[in-house]
Amino acid sequence: MTLVALSIAGCANGAGPDAGVPAGAPAAETSASAPAPSAPSASAPPASVPSAVPGEESSAKPPAASGSRTISGKITAGVEPNCLLLGDNLLVFDQESLRTKAKVGATVTVTGRSEAGMMSTCQQGTPFIVTAIRAK
Repeated sequence: MTLVALSIAGCANGAGPDAGVPAGAPAAETSASAPAPSAPSASAPPASVPSAVPGEESSAKPPAASGSRTISGKITAGVEPNCLLLGDNLLVFDQESLRTKAKVGATVTVTGRSEAGMMSTCQQGTPFIVTAIRAK
């Protein structure tokens, strides 16, 4: 009996779940929180990867923003090491033999295509994939 009396007295003295709530104030509401959304499974492909369609070739690389074009001018150094610019274009070389022909200060004509969505560590210019280079 003494144990029951102490338990009841503890609740009456503010030691219960609504401790600190003034008398007559509504009890704090508790709500069940919604479960956190689950992360996508590792086996699900990202939404940006195109799905294969029978009879069609697919590529994870988006199509070039424009067709092949030719630009001319003087090559300048970018703000980051090994970055070369021709006007507002960041020169990107898939073939090392083409890159060896590109020197800072050289006046050249290059042929290639713009890849506006391409990531680069150079932090400037629109990437331009060089397919041919000719010194003037």
